[in-house]
Amino acid sequence: MAFHLFMTNQSPCLPEIRTFRPQRPVFRCEITVETSRRSCLSTAPSSFKLPITIAQEPRSTVLSDMWMEIQGSDNWKGLLDPLNPILKNEIIKYGEFVMACYHAFDLDPSSKRYCNCKYGRKRLLEEVGLENSGYEITKYIYATPDISFPLQETSCSSRWIGYVAVSTQKEIGKLGRRDILISFRGTVTQSEWLANFMSALTPARLDPHDPRMDVKVELGFLSLYTSTDSSCKFGHKSCRDQLLGEVSRIINKYKGEEVSITVAGHSMGSSLAMLLAYDIAELGLNKIGQDEEIPITVYSFAGPRVGNSGFKKRCEELGVKVLRIVNVNDPVTKVPGVFLNENFRVLKGVWSHACYVHVGVELALDFFKMRNPTCVHDLESYLGLLKCPKRVVKKSGHFFSRAGKFLRKQRMNACWAWGNAAKDLGNFIQIPTLMRKNLS
Repeated sequence: MAFHLFMTNQSPCLPEIRTFRPQRPVFRCEITVETSRRSCLSTAPSSFKLPITIAQEPRSTVLSDMWMEIQGSDNWKGLLDPLNPILKNEIIKYGEFVMACYHAFDLDPSSKRYCNCKYGRKRLLEEVGLENSGYEITKYIYATPDISFPLQETSCSSRWIGYVAVSTQKEIGKLGRRDILISFRGTVTQSEWLANFMSALTPARLDPHDPRMDVKVELGFLSLYTSTDSSCKFGHKSCRDQLLGEVSRIINKYKGEEVSITVAGHSMGSSLAMLLAYDIAELGLNKIGQDEEIPITVYSFAGPRVGNSGFKKRCEELGVKVLRIVNVNDPVTKVPGVFLNENFRVLKGVWSHACYVHVGVELALDFFKMRNPTCVHDLESYLGLLKCPKRVVKKSGHFFSRAGKFLRKQRMNACWAWGNAAKDLGNFIQIPTLMRKNLS
């Protein structure tokens, strides 16, 4: 749901950035925002600074000794305010693995790998500067949006969406366990973008033996996760089948070792990360024997809401740990369900399962630049703030700039306007749909 692609270069009329609610852990940066004029909705000065809070480096604690806490075994209690430096480094690490998907995605129409990965899986991490990451990619993952679109980028609808990797033997000493990593990029292509606006909750029904009709998720995300395209080389298996097969294979390969499953994604990719984590836990693929389970952790960057209260409750029951890294000024983290969400007052009767709800613990960042409003959703800006909280990140996201040009070339101007409207109105499809159902 990469709405940053649909914002214009002109500064919008934006309200004053206010101090966020203190009960939520907020990682603030010192950032100077310079503007040529004031916002038309604000009397704030043309430049301001935000405070910063960072934890002191621990003297004796290392990752291998506290990896379960870092992965959320205690819901990150005492690690977010102030932000623990070991956790901060892990967040940055997994964010860079997601950023690798963007750097490796081919947007060159003349390329044979157009709309897929530019590199083979053995070269990818080296090509994007992560050759010393301590992980090896084992499989590429492809997803198929179940949407007919007259201006398809290529004849094949399946797109490279991310990869599965596993930590090396050498890295185990540092991590304290064998880590299975699944990384997802966000929205880039037209069909993926349109899939994000299929705003309706539908039962997930991922476990055929127990459909759990009360567990509902966003239709567009579920479609992207489960759809196939038999006419396409990479679409014979759904994104789901590819992932479950590879994760199961790796778990079986490393039986007897201490293992963790980490799923990371940005924007739409964080939605797929949530669905996969829930799916693995619901099917019990992470169970070892009768009593032991492999921990599952999701690092969600700028992620939208994925499901309803039933989905959240079930994820918590299954022990899926979710850390949501969000910018409080990012509109994508507030959709779908701008009106019907976890803050909705009436949560009884027909409305009880009709609201979108965020899952997990939130780590809130707070940044905005009037001259570049698209930065509020840019993953590079997220990571830049975590790495250098006292320095303004001037890099404007080269990939996202190219992705915007890519969509414009596909004559999506009309949809760009709709994208901005959808961003502001959020659940404009969901509300009338629910009203029709309740009145019928």
